[in-house]
Amino acid sequence: MANFRKFRAFGGAGSIRAASAQGLVAYRQDTAIERQTRIGTRRRGGAEVATAENRRDKDLLVKLPYEWQIGWRYTRASKRTTGNGFISFIALVSMSGIALGVAALIVVLSVMNGFQKEVRDRMLSVLAHVEIFSPTGSMPNWVLTAQEACRNPEVIGAAPYVEAQALLTRQGAVSGVALRGVELSLEPDVSDIGKEMRAGKLTNLKPGEFGIVLGSNLATNLGVMTGDKITLVAPEGSITPAGMMPRLKQFTVVGIFESGHYEYDSTLASISIQDAQALFMLPAPTGVRLRLKDMQRAPEVARQLSHTLSGDLYIRDWTQQNKTWFSAVQIEKRMMFIILTLIIAVAAFNLVSSLVMTVTDKQADIAILRTLGAQPGSIMKIFVVQGVTIGFIGTAIGVSLGCLIAWSIPWLVPMIEHLFGVQFLPPSVYFISELPSELVASDVIRIGVIAFLLSSLATLYPSWRGAKVRPAEALRYE
Repeated sequence: MANFRKFRAFGGAGSIRAASAQGLVAYRQDTAIERQTRIGTRRRGGAEVATAENRRDKDLLVKLPYEWQIGWRYTRASKRTTGNGFISFIALVSMSGIALGVAALIVVLSVMNGFQKEVRDRMLSVLAHVEIFSPTGSMPNWVLTAQEACRNPEVIGAAPYVEAQALLTRQGAVSGVALRGVELSLEPDVSDIGKEMRAGKLTNLKPGEFGIVLGSNLATNLGVMTGDKITLVAPEGSITPAGMMPRLKQFTVVGIFESGHYEYDSTLASISIQDAQALFMLPAPTGVRLRLKDMQRAPEVARQLSHTLSGDLYIRDWTQQNKTWFSAVQIEKRMMFIILTLIIAVAAFNLVSSLVMTVTDKQADIAILRTLGAQPGSIMKIFVVQGVTIGFIGTAIGVSLGCLIAWSIPWLVPMIEHLFGVQFLPPSVYFISELPSELVASDVIRIGVIAFLLSSLATLYPSWRGAKVRPAEALRYE
């Protein structure tokens, strides 16, 4: 061990290559004398300041295993110390590859998380968390059902509704709509459509006046504004001598809402629940809509209500209404995670090549360490420390860069769109017009751990190869 302590003061394995195995004792004595000569202090402004050489030697005196110190010196090696700039360049490329892969994975998953959250929030601004309806199409005892549902501690609001399909026409323009009859006094308890009004108010839907509130894209397609008249065509017709005739009713546009979700802004229309029951000849509302404290618990609450509600009723939550879409997003997220993880794996393979070249370049140093008594396991630790250090630094840089870009997306993307005159997210295709981002801590931790593990695994083969170097063969031509 005394020999190892002396070796730690040499100033790095790069200088050892100059010494032959036969003159190692004399070399150590000369190096010790040089070290004592270098360690000094100089006066500056009347105060003693340690020189750079002195500080570097003090760093080496930190009580760490010599494998760690040599591995760290190999990591910091440059062309000046190694004589081979290509190895340093490959190590830098490996570190950069890991950093870019980690950053890209964090940014992509953050955007996908933000996209999913934004679409979900915009959906639920006009949709209820849970819907309860009767298979007969009407629910005469809706008040009792609402009271029973509100006994669940997770339910914070309940309101009746009528749901039907219809056509809206005006001057030759025709659009199919999902028509919803709402109770004005209770609707704010289950949806935020009243807060999404771009023109008019939801309270303008007064029973008997046959007013209607349209989505912004639907109003644009029909070419109407508040105060205009439109004709509603109900599928339930009236029997006349001429045959079945559709029921027609003229409505006045009293408001226009904009939720930011293209599908609902282009297909949803709301009227008073009393007008809807009269138009579709329903004796009672279609069902009851509920709002919960935590929308993520909607499936669980729906199962609980199925056991506590009386009567033959159907219950569905918001995840069932858009199950296909959310399932597709989850599958896409998993596939993107796997694909982008391969980028980190490629960078790890670059790390393998970098360490293999380092082992080849340092064979003489390894041989001298072995002659001093170092075990093969210690040689492995040296190169494991080097590879793990590169992987850790690359992962840390990638995590920092990825988080910074993910946080900057809300203002960075609009700036790029304005600068180049492009639009990355057409509303008619992606439901939303702005690129959102939500940084999830669990995703960042998972990405960092995977990147660090891959880079650590990449060190095993080069380290094993370095431990197998034979001193006699390595020093034969030195």
